[in-house]
Amino acid sequence: MSNPGLRWVVLVLCLCLVGTGARALAADTRMISMSDGIRLSTDIYLPEGKGPWPTVLVRESYVNVKTSPLRFAERWTRHRWAFLMQHTRGRGASEGRNFAFEGDGWADHRDGADTTAWIAKQPWSDGRIATAGESALGIAQLFLAGAGARPLDAQFIAIAEPSLYAAVHRQGVFRKALVEDWLRIYAYDPDNLRLWRAHPSYDHFWEQRDATKKFGAVDAPAVHLGGWFDVFTQGTIDAFEGYNEQGGPHARGHQRLILGPWTHHLAADKAGSLTFPHGRAVPTEALDPLAWFDFSVKGSNNGIGAEPPVTYYVMGDTTDKGAPGNFWRQTDRWPRADVAPTPLYLHADRSAAFAPPPAGEASLGWTSDPAHPVPTLGGPQLPRTSLAPGPMDQALVENRRDVLVFTTEPLAKPIEVTGRLTVRLWISSDAPDTDVIARLCIVGADGKSYNLAEGARRARYAESLRRERLLEPGKVRELVIDLWSTSIVFNRGNRIRVEVASTSYPGYDINPQNGLTPGASGEPRIAHNTLHLDPAHPAVVILPVAPYLPFVPSLSSPLIENGRTM
Repeated sequence: MSNPGLRWVVLVLCLCLVGTGARALAADTRMISMSDGIRLSTDIYLPEGKGPWPTVLVRESYVNVKTSPLRFAERWTRHRWAFLMQHTRGRGASEGRNFAFEGDGWADHRDGADTTAWIAKQPWSDGRIATAGESALGIAQLFLAGAGARPLDAQFIAIAEPSLYAAVHRQGVFRKALVEDWLRIYAYDPDNLRLWRAHPSYDHFWEQRDATKKFGAVDAPAVHLGGWFDVFTQGTIDAFEGYNEQGGPHARGHQRLILGPWTHHLAADKAGSLTFPHGRAVPTEALDPLAWFDFSVKGSNNGIGAEPPVTYYVMGDTTDKGAPGNFWRQTDRWPRADVAPTPLYLHADRSAAFAPPPAGEASLGWTSDPAHPVPTLGGPQLPRTSLAPGPMDQALVENRRDVLVFTTEPLAKPIEVTGRLTVRLWISSDAPDTDVIARLCIVGADGKSYNLAEGARRARYAESLRRERLLEPGKVRELVIDLWSTSIVFNRGNRIRVEVASTSYPGYDINPQNGLTPGASGEPRIAHNTLHLDPAHPAVVILPVAPYLPFVPSLSSPLIENGRTM
């Protein structure tokens, strides 16, 4: 789900680096029949001379970029790769219903697998196939691999999500701006939105569109590229781990993970309101799909084999040039092996501390009014749409009475947080349903608070995303909220802040809080919610705290931490 101006980002995908004097290329456009008879428009570009050649396949879903393949094809064919760009089902000149990803799963159609099988039979193909693409094109790759496509020799998957449910619903909360903007911008059938909204629970519909259930069918090395402020941060990590741990022999132990301080706009130094030093200086050759495929498919000795498999940016306080963090780290695994899950407790005096609440501590209440939602400020949003993405000053949010804010004292020493974040809260309400949105923020010496990670969960799905159970007035229920993952060093003097609210609009849909089935007509109602903070019901953020080690630059690069295995 990408913005057209950001597709195939220059540094990241490196597909548009066309040399001068390249020969004129013309596409051989074929209508390739899928197993159900639907034909997909496919542009084929072949190198000069006599084949056969290995093939790079890009499955394209953006109808307004039909002229773009030539920019990419010239580089690939010059390096002796056949290059195919195919419009997915219902898009461009391809036949079929104009619904996103409806030909890419395994419910009714397996267009990606049909296409790789067709390629392998062509006289110009040597039987080796690699796939590339980002965002929606990355999702198509995950579905192609999950459908058991063969042959499949390597993938380059950028800013993608293996679970379509997670792309559309955040633990039961509809991702309004992301989904509606994307479907509208790319002119999908309006019924597509109605279909996705008709399935608020994780049901059989979503199970058939969830590649996390199909990692065992994957048997190829892959690069998984993402950003800490991307709309699919955790999906990128989940795919890396799933391929590595559940895939076939060519997948297990042959995955690469790259995570930078980026939004869905990759390879930039600036994310939201913050500028991260050396954010563009990604220290791995695997960032270039051509280099990655030459290594993983052709067996080229181009240095990638000697690199650690995980490359990620450790963020820090960007308002202090001397602050720890803000460097790249390369390791043999994700996350660090020495990470300790550490509870940060929220207290009734609105403090946050690593000490548990004292006996007798009570609760805090807040009111959630659907008619006056808390505005969304930054976070995991698509660039150049209705919301700006990335970390932003949260003052406008934190000054509201319907947002609970908890803040630590200034830290006495740096703390590194690297890994997955979880919030565990106990709530009650006088309404039959409500949402809880939680954010982790960093507060600098200037007092400004910037969002680092967030999560949302609908109370009716507190126990299961498959089954809903409404709240009972006054009854306490536990909510576990996934904030995804991050890596940051909080500096001495920084403060850690946690926000808790029930709305964030238009980033998330507004819960009418009336208990009716989502989408049903009915008057919204105000909810009076309570966050319980006593020892029997502690409110905690589980931080993956790593032992703080001062940054030791390598001799080869001052931007990369020395090659410690963690």
